[in-house]
Amino acid sequence: MNRTTWRAMRAIIRKDLTVVRRSPMILLPMIIVPLILQVLLPVGLGMAALLAPEEFAGDPDLQSFLANVPPAALAGLTDLSASERLMILMLVYVFAPLYLMVPMMVSSVIAADSFVGERERKTLEALLHTPLADDHLLLAKMLGGWLAAMAVSLLSFGIYTVAVNWLGYQVVGRLFFPNTLWLVLVLWVAPAVAGLGLAATVLISSRVNTFQEAYQAGGMVVVPLVALVLAQLAGIIFLSPAFAVGLGAFVWLLDAGLLWFGRRAFRREDLLARL
Repeated sequence: MNRTTWRAMRAIIRKDLTVVRRSPMILLPMIIVPLILQVLLPVGLGMAALLAPEEFAGDPDLQSFLANVPPAALAGLTDLSASERLMILMLVYVFAPLYLMVPMMVSSVIAADSFVGERERKTLEALLHTPLADDHLLLAKMLGGWLAAMAVSLLSFGIYTVAVNWLGYQVVGRLFFPNTLWLVLVLWVAPAVAGLGLAATVLISSRVNTFQEAYQAGGMVVVPLVALVLAQLAGIIFLSPAFAVGLGAFVWLLDAGLLWFGRRAFRREDLLARL
């Protein structure tokens, strides 16, 4: 990749990030969803455990989850009450898949706007006449969304760390977060998940006519993450660092497959014909 190509790609990335900052339709979900998942839900859970411990610990679904927790995850928590132990485990393990929804959602929202948004703003024709090759144009549209998704994910992780340690300190009297599992999620799995949502939704965006169509179709990629939460609550699986490493490797392979397919399927002539 020569300097001229990289300069043109950076111009597209900067333009896309500027659109993100100026569009409430894109920006609001990027703020509201992390706020709900990383602040409101954990704080609400912690307050329920502290203020109504018997009702919280007596929930049948949570009891089922607690019964399937490996002994290693309970180390250091044996001196806590059932509600306190359950609260810590929920914050560390059950909320882990929910965190992955942040990079997935952010990348999907931005990717949904990638080509169909250009069409709606009447700027697609100018974009398609840039001197970039098709694969470089596709890569530039993906990189902007991926960088934004990672920035929001890291900020969200920082906020969640503060919230969890504040709640946990009320219970165990020390800072205990993040652990190895979360470091693997943040540094290995989340970038892969952001790439998956991005690649899938960019390809959809290049084939539909409106932002809403692209966003709704791209939203289907969060279904596996919801299934992961439910499977952990049901005791079918339990997240561990080793499981997270394997999950990340699997998602990276999916990313590579989608990128390969996208490079073969993406043709700017098809988009020009639909203007």
